[in-house]
Amino acid sequence: MKKILFLLAFACSLTGWAWERQSVWPKGKMPDAQQHQIAAMTNETSAEGFKPEKFRTAYLEWFDKPANPNGCCMILISGGGYFSCCDVGLIKQWRERFTALGYQCVNFVYRTPRPEGLPIYQTAWEDGQRAVRLVRSQAKKRGFDPEHIGTISMSAGSHLAVLLATSSQTPAYEPVDKLDSVPCHINWAIADAPAYVTTDGELGTPATQQGYGPNIKLSSCFKFDEKTCPMSLHHGGMDEYSPNGSTLIYRELRKRKIPAELHLYPNKRHGAFGLDRAIEFLTQMGIPGSVAPEEDIMKRYPNDDARKEKITQDVWPEGKTPLFQEHQCKPYIEWHFPKERKTNAIQIIYSGGSYQGNGPDGFEVAPARRYLNSLGMTVVTMRYRTPRPKGMPKHITAWQDLQRAVRLVRSQAEQYGLDPNKIGIMGSSAGGHLTLMGVTSSQQQAYLPIDDTDKQPCNVQWGIGIYPAYALTDGEDSNNSTGGNDDSAMPVPEFNFDLKTCPMLFIHGDADGFASMNSVKIWEKMRAMGIQSELHTLALRPHCFQRNASPGTGSYTWLERISEFLKGQGILK
Repeated sequence: MKKILFLLAFACSLTGWAWERQSVWPKGKMPDAQQHQIAAMTNETSAEGFKPEKFRTAYLEWFDKPANPNGCCMILISGGGYFSCCDVGLIKQWRERFTALGYQCVNFVYRTPRPEGLPIYQTAWEDGQRAVRLVRSQAKKRGFDPEHIGTISMSAGSHLAVLLATSSQTPAYEPVDKLDSVPCHINWAIADAPAYVTTDGELGTPATQQGYGPNIKLSSCFKFDEKTCPMSLHHGGMDEYSPNGSTLIYRELRKRKIPAELHLYPNKRHGAFGLDRAIEFLTQMGIPGSVAPEEDIMKRYPNDDARKEKITQDVWPEGKTPLFQEHQCKPYIEWHFPKERKTNAIQIIYSGGSYQGNGPDGFEVAPARRYLNSLGMTVVTMRYRTPRPKGMPKHITAWQDLQRAVRLVRSQAEQYGLDPNKIGIMGSSAGGHLTLMGVTSSQQQAYLPIDDTDKQPCNVQWGIGIYPAYALTDGEDSNNSTGGNDDSAMPVPEFNFDLKTCPMLFIHGDADGFASMNSVKIWEKMRAMGIQSELHTLALRPHCFQRNASPGTGSYTWLERISEFLKGQGILK
């Protein structure tokens, strides 16, 4: 094919941009050409003197070569409802950020508005497959690896990116020249707020049923073929283009064991969120270079310099422990007061351990306690009764301890100058299951009252679940047998989801045998109830993802997700 390289002087005079532009199609060969369609960003179409006839063909806009190339190429794809390419600001932000990181960036501008008599995405998909082929053919010339090509996108652009990521083995058009023998798969996709992906919105509208209902599925246009690539999906919890579209895409990727991340943001509407999380995803995948050596979290948070005082207290009065069994440990709580208090809220933290053991001083508790103390927050750690009680549900005595601990903390908060109505709970693994018990089932009495403390309510205002185990019916006492992906894998019956159920933050390793779908399906259930929660899954990461982690990855910065969540809840400033 004769490469058609040209500088669009007219366009540059409109936009002030002067990068190299390259037509995607040879003259007269563009499939499904329609006279009402153009290929231009909205800052071009809105400029004085714009002439549509000069912008009929989809194009690539090659930006400056990075100062320190990493051998990767990032294709930038605007949204605009397939009516326009409108994300001028995002394209600029992405170009600046990824160029600085060493990525060769190229803006892909496809035909809009929607074609007549064809699926809303058809001409853009044709342009997209051809654009990827053209980018791949330019790899050697421009200094990047032809198998290190990915996308970052928004809205309708993310719908298009998911098509490119999942369906490259389905031809969008008949070949027009030799370039069409070049593969059109991509190697990763970062998709912000993908629109039109559930069947209640696939014709080009907001999701009419919010992505819910037994009749609502993932659109069949996505084929999930053998070239489907890893993805990082980002979505606001209140997006009218339902975030359930992202959870369904994520579920299909998990079924195929394709590494992926899912980042869901509470109380956010349609928009692009979590660029730093996307960069961490690329780092964890080793896309821009080798992953750095892992570091032990206990060595990163080795001391209690931010703590002023510790007070230890038994959970139960002597001789009053309900369902007492001799083989179980004695439960207690510890108050950890910060040197400089900056909030009157209280975070209760406890570990996992399969309900066979637990402790307040290990890697699941101590770093988080020290981190929150450093932010000026009071932390209460808890040791609950383990190993499992004999002849009873595995969690029952721990649940009793948790309800009692919340009541103790609430009853004593004011004497320490703290707010009895700003209490959150946090646990990992089995402790994550216990957190879900505390969050969803506080209106159910776990034990009979023994004193005035038990007159206190035991509901909490937020929960933090770190790789919760045992949350779905395919893994009630072990790893999830179906990965949580089967429709029959539902939240376990002990979670009541009562009227006091509160918002949560979930963080889960994508490769955890106690499947990340534990967190995802609980998030979906909460959203269906009108409860806005936050969720982050971490590509390639197993159970206990944080114990040892590489700098620059989500497993390394996970504690920051907690502080961000608490700020979003108005708990921290």
